[in-house]
Amino acid sequence: MDSVWKEVKDWVVSIAVALVLAFFIRTFIVELYIVEGPSMLPTLESHERLVVNKFLYRFRPPEKGEILVFKYPRDKTRDFIKRVIATPGDTVEIKDGRVFVNDKLLQEDYILEKTRSEYPRATVPGGTIFVMGDNRNNSEDSRFVDVGFVPYDLIKGKAVAVFWPVDSLKSLP
Repeated sequence: MDSVWKEVKDWVVSIAVALVLAFFIRTFIVELYIVEGPSMLPTLESHERLVVNKFLYRFRPPEKGEILVFKYPRDKTRDFIKRVIATPGDTVEIKDGRVFVNDKLLQEDYILEKTRSEYPRATVPGGTIFVMGDNRNNSEDSRFVDVGFVPYDLIKGKAVAVFWPVDSLKSLP
């Protein structure tokens, strides 16, 4: 009988340790996300699953070109996935369907089509970033007042890889 209780105790301890480790990893290191919607086409497809590094931005700020997950400013229970276009101190402007950062045309081989909207020249405030979806004409992003400049404290992490479906397996910039 003692061996049965020892076996049960070992299982309970093992399960508890696994749960604590899983909680720690999910809270501080990596989290898995599902892409919902077409705003990041063609880079990310709806229903793809991503690995998001939640640890990286504790050591450095986001960089231009990175894809990240952040809390939607108007409803912090929702997460958005977008690309970093400009960082603090940068100027950003959209004219004639083209994006300019610091007065230089942004080379964007990842977008579906030219941007149909305009955006007046603006400077990204400290502690924030300017983000856009790759599917510019079907993306709610920093061009719109509901999102605006995204504060660092709303950033959840950097998308590092697509792991599902398996045929879409890839690392992200």
